[in-house]
Amino acid sequence: MAKNIQAKPLKITETVLRDAHQSLIATRMTTEQMLPIVDKMDQVGYNAVECWGGATFDASLRFLKEDPWDRLRKLKDGFKNTKLQMLFRGQNILGYRHYADDVVTYFVQKSVANGIDIVRIFDCLNDIRNLQCAVDATKKEKAHAQVALSYTLGDAYTLDYWKNIAKKIENMGADSLCIKDMAGLLVPYEATRLITALKESVKIPIELHTHYTSGVASMTCLKAVEAGCDIIDTAMSPFSMGTSQPATEVMVETFKGTPYDTGLDQKLLAEIADYFRPMREEALESGLMNPKVLGVNIKTLLYQVPGGMLSNLVSQLKEMHAEDKYEEVLAEVPRVRKDLGEPPLVTPSSQIVGTQAVMNVLQGERYKIATDQTKSILRGEYGQTVKPFNKEIQKKVIGNDKIITCRPADNIPNELSKLESEMAQWKQQDEDVLSYALFPQVAVEYFKYREAQQTKVDPGKADQKNKAYPV
Repeated sequence: MAKNIQAKPLKITETVLRDAHQSLIATRMTTEQMLPIVDKMDQVGYNAVECWGGATFDASLRFLKEDPWDRLRKLKDGFKNTKLQMLFRGQNILGYRHYADDVVTYFVQKSVANGIDIVRIFDCLNDIRNLQCAVDATKKEKAHAQVALSYTLGDAYTLDYWKNIAKKIENMGADSLCIKDMAGLLVPYEATRLITALKESVKIPIELHTHYTSGVASMTCLKAVEAGCDIIDTAMSPFSMGTSQPATEVMVETFKGTPYDTGLDQKLLAEIADYFRPMREEALESGLMNPKVLGVNIKTLLYQVPGGMLSNLVSQLKEMHAEDKYEEVLAEVPRVRKDLGEPPLVTPSSQIVGTQAVMNVLQGERYKIATDQTKSILRGEYGQTVKPFNKEIQKKVIGNDKIITCRPADNIPNELSKLESEMAQWKQQDEDVLSYALFPQVAVEYFKYREAQQTKVDPGKADQKNKAYPV
């Protein structure tokens, strides 16, 4: 046990209704599948249930033909004793670009009004300027603002880096801090060092979110808790491990009879697991759950590259009939990452770095062709990276383009009223403008479907549940 840490009961955040099914079955769990088990889950005594945000918003509209706001309201009705949590990508909200502050603020306001208690906010570059607006909006709504740091490895990411940025996050008003280890790169004894250092730096509670991709997650959670981590994220066993989180029941049993005992009832958890098990079997049978995502991907640790990014690289090379270049591309990834300021490899930076590495290898000349996203990063459109860009590469790729040094959203004028007028004909609730803001084409398709359902007209291709969906 780490020195000076007073052991206390561990809190558990359950991810089965969000990250677990996002990681294992492409976010295809429907609201209808969730609701019958809510009452039992509400009796457990979780710290929170993560059930919204991330890819759930996009997938609900695009593939399940569901209104994500309606899902949230129904879950809130069912969870009478448990806090509901969402994942929020800072200035990106849940979309793929930066939005104006008025849209970010309104989205937070409506999320809390519809049932969210804890907003977990992160930025793909750990640029805290991209977090401030969402944190302020969350505090204004009297909800819990948790800031998540995207965990990664590299020269710049020393214990001092994590301690300093954690202190800044505490000072900006965050109520708690989360270490978001999206690639499963945090190994057990490193977790001891990291959590011990963070506990010296901040007074706010610390939560650990990690994925089982590399096979070490439950050991990492054990060491983190012993070092003073207050909350861990877990998933009910049928949707645990692989690219998901450690199993809830296993972690509860691990700490039973210790000073960290969660006090959660294994019989109740077993009943909840029984509910989700047939869903898992069905997903395996239909191919929605690929057995490949259930194993240990040791290359994640060897190459320090997230599992999802590795599979993307393989499919990109396959499409280009260049599978033989795999090792070359893997060697190029860290070089590109260094050129681009050593960002954490998480959506969207992982895709940007990976695609550019493929281009560099296949063209036979580095940055002969650069993607639009590579240019955007080098212009500062995503924010500030932890290290400076490679100046030569920056010059080669964007020439004399203007470099943004301010917070990117400072250049985006308020856009809510413009969005309102664009989608006025479809509006049936205030929240519809936010669905449209994030995914204009997808939202309009959904609005048409909704209208057709209301007027009992056949909407045509309504069921696209099993269409491939990148996460």
